[in-house]
Amino acid sequence: MKKYIGFMVVLIGLLFIGCSSEPKNEVISVVKETYKEGEKVELKSVSGAKLTLVRKNGGFVIEEDEGKVILIDIFGTFCQPCQEEAPSLMDFQLQNSEELMLVGLNFLEEVSDEYVIENFAAKYNAYYFISNSPKNKKLVETILQDIAYKQTLQVPFKVLLKEGAYQKVTDIYQNDPNNKFYIGKVSLDVIQKDLDKLVSK
Repeated sequence: MKKYIGFMVVLIGLLFIGCSSEPKNEVISVVKETYKEGEKVELKSVSGAKLTLVRKNGGFVIEEDEGKVILIDIFGTFCQPCQEEAPSLMDFQLQNSEELMLVGLNFLEEVSDEYVIENFAAKYNAYYFISNSPKNKKLVETILQDIAYKQTLQVPFKVLLKEGAYQKVTDIYQNDPNNKFYIGKVSLDVIQKDLDKLVSK
C-alpha cells in the first residue's frame, strides 16, 4: 500500500511538471476585438439622442459631419475627478459647439441609462452626449489599440480626433510631444488651447 501511495505521489508530481514545462519564450497574446475601417458605430445617448461614428483614417469621424473635431471622454459615474469636471465639460461643449462634439463613454461599470441620468448627468449638469452602451467596451479597446496605449486604463481618459486622426495633445505630466491622450483631471484651458491650435490649422 505504501508503494502504491508513493507511486501515485510521483505520478501526480510528474503531471504537474509536465503542465508547467511549456517553452518560456512562448507569448500568448489576446487579440481584442476592434472596429475595422469603414465600420459604423451607432450610439444612443442616455437622453435618447443618436450619433453614428464611422471608422476612418485610423480613428473615427461623425457621419455626415466629418469636419467636426471629436473629443472622446472615457469616464465612470463613480469616478470623483469625472464628477468634478462634468459641469466644466458641459460649458466647454456649449462654447465650442460649432467646431467640436464631446462624446462621453461610460466605462468600467454596468448600470442603466436611468442610473447615469440620475446619478451623473442630473447631479453634475452633464447634459452632453453620454453613451452607456455595451458598444463602449469595443470602442474603448479600439481607441487604446489605435494609440498604442499599453498601461492600465485610468479614468477620466480623453482623446481628440480631427478628420478621423488622433491628434497630439498637451502632456501635462511628462511633456511628451507625441502624446495622444489626456489622463486624469486636465484643465479645460489646456484642452481649449489644443483645440484652438487644431481648428486654426
